[in-house]
Amino acid sequence: MSDDTFPRQYARTQRLTLGEPRTVTVSPDGQRVIFLRSRGGNDRVTCLWVLDAVTGEERLVADPHALLGTSEPEDLPPAERARRERAREGAGGVVAYATDARGTVVAFTLSGRLFVAGLVSLRARELGVDGPVFDPRPDPGARRLAYVSGATLRIAELDGTSRVLAGPEPGEPTVSWGSAEFVAAEEMDRGRGYWWSPDGEQLAVARVDTAAVARWYIADPAQPSRPAVEHAYPAAGTANADVTLWIVGLHGERRPVAWDRDRFEYLARVAWGRHGLHVVLQTRDQRQVVVLRVDPATGETTEVFADRDDTWVELVPGTPAWLDDGRLVMAADWGGARRLVVAGVPVSPPDLQVRAVLGVQGNDVVMAANPVDDATVQHVAVWNEQLGVDMVTKEPGVHTAMVGGDTIVVRRAQLGADGATLAVLGGAPLTNHAETALVRPNVTLLRAGGARLATAVLLPHDADAVTKLPVLLDPYGGPHAQRVLSARSAYLTSQWFADQGFAVVVADGRGTPGRGSAWERAVHGDLAGPVLDDQITALHAAAGADDRLDLDRVAIRGWSFGGYLAALAVLRRPDVFHAAIAGAPVTDWRLYDTHYTERYLGDPTIDPGPYDRTSLLADADRLTRPLLLVHGLADDNVVAAHTLQLSSALLAAGRPHRVLPLSGVTHMTPQEIVAENLLLFQLSFLREALGLN
Repeated sequence: MSDDTFPRQYARTQRLTLGEPRTVTVSPDGQRVIFLRSRGGNDRVTCLWVLDAVTGEERLVADPHALLGTSEPEDLPPAERARRERAREGAGGVVAYATDARGTVVAFTLSGRLFVAGLVSLRARELGVDGPVFDPRPDPGARRLAYVSGATLRIAELDGTSRVLAGPEPGEPTVSWGSAEFVAAEEMDRGRGYWWSPDGEQLAVARVDTAAVARWYIADPAQPSRPAVEHAYPAAGTANADVTLWIVGLHGERRPVAWDRDRFEYLARVAWGRHGLHVVLQTRDQRQVVVLRVDPATGETTEVFADRDDTWVELVPGTPAWLDDGRLVMAADWGGARRLVVAGVPVSPPDLQVRAVLGVQGNDVVMAANPVDDATVQHVAVWNEQLGVDMVTKEPGVHTAMVGGDTIVVRRAQLGADGATLAVLGGAPLTNHAETALVRPNVTLLRAGGARLATAVLLPHDADAVTKLPVLLDPYGGPHAQRVLSARSAYLTSQWFADQGFAVVVADGRGTPGRGSAWERAVHGDLAGPVLDDQITALHAAAGADDRLDLDRVAIRGWSFGGYLAALAVLRRPDVFHAAIAGAPVTDWRLYDTHYTERYLGDPTIDPGPYDRTSLLADADRLTRPLLLVHGLADDNVVAAHTLQLSSALLAAGRPHRVLPLSGVTHMTPQEIVAENLLLFQLSFLREALGLN
């Protein structure tokens, strides 16, 4: 498009992600690579594809337009809308799927309707079952399917007949079967609530009762005729959902899985494979994690692994896993780094941070890891008992992989290349239709201060050698996310701001992942001080390396935790920061969820001190700089009350500020017009606030 601009492109391509292969699964025999991809970089409708790992031939399995017979937007049931919000999913069409044990049959939903497809025959068809349908999964032998509808778990036969397998009893309006509760999906990376046995004769099913969870109500003020939506939201210090696990037979017979639920409140993982049924449990304070083996015949449990830490125990993606010989594979903080642990023994070196277990090939473990001293890169590595750890990827970049049989599919993103490449290791690439960004980062990576903070500095492409540049900090800055990566796609928005005449500084400080145990735990009890101090250190280091950075004109912008950090910066350090844009900020951590917040700040009913010290509300009378607050009014994660309460406190203190409410927008901003104009509005605010107009 000749009149395209970067904000317009970034919005209509959903951050340059449309058209890229994603949600990749490799069949256990390594022959088929199943993945999702839209037909182009401007197409939001995702199709299901399969690639022959030997020949490299890609074939279409399911086209939503053809299956639905329309190009109109889907009519999504509430459970699917919530799942997509938890997964930050903005595309349409086939956005999730599940396969049988051999990877030959796949199930998915469109508009709450159930579809199945053969990955060998390449034929897809609808099963006309009672719905709406959510999270369908074939049994391991592909003889039938299970799915969730409302609060019930149902079984569907291949002829389209269906029946309720488990559901609430009369008088249980707050009970559901087969779905994940809010904090499991949002914070524990557990988006499901049932698991098939290997023989397909039983299921492990989560029963969730939210009766004790506080009710919050989210309304759309722009649509006063619509009733508010009720959410069971477990804010820090309040009750969580009551979650139990049951073994349920195909005819409805059931027995509970037994564990000390008073001690271990969180059901973090469930795995049922040829090495048995196992659960991963976590205490409310997150200082203990255990893996229990479950006897499906009795529901009794036996401990097979335990981990404890004085601050918290991290839940590592891909664990638990098992070697072919039955040894348990975990990852745990050990000797200053997160290490691969096999049969209770750390086997990866202490200078390598394990980020995820990606798969097991026989008795070899494929994992994602990075050097403890450099979290800007991530590599795919293989551990073998005889050879130790071998790095599959070696060149700088951010790599991950999907594993099946002897086949590994590697995703690679690098600073020197646009987008990402996905390819079978040693074989065929997957076609990528994603557009190339209209900006190209002009970025320098440096290490700031004695802690060697990973810092990126982006300059305008037309910058001369002497002109002073206003500075924009563009961080996330908090746990579980990084912004400074050896990947070009990490800096696209930052570079657009740079090309508008800013020097943009992006830094990952203490609390961000990848730099070892002590680094991550430096924010324990204080989500404000260390993260703000590190941003200032990075800013001054960048200015020391390039005297064109004008420290008399410094702004900061961020979203979510980055929004909290931006507001924190102008409230507490107006001597450094002269303007801020806080998008969807947490302003009082008492209003955020239990599992995330209590990990870092503890239980506010026991010790309110960390919450008092990190809240922005008490700092309202300190505002002396321009502040723009932006919040989606439909946000059910960081609810709009955060911004509204801060705005009320600022008004009460007589402190001018601006608020931009986004009607109908959630924690993510997938709407094309909103996403485009939000960037332009932020630019206008920054120019005015820093006197650049």
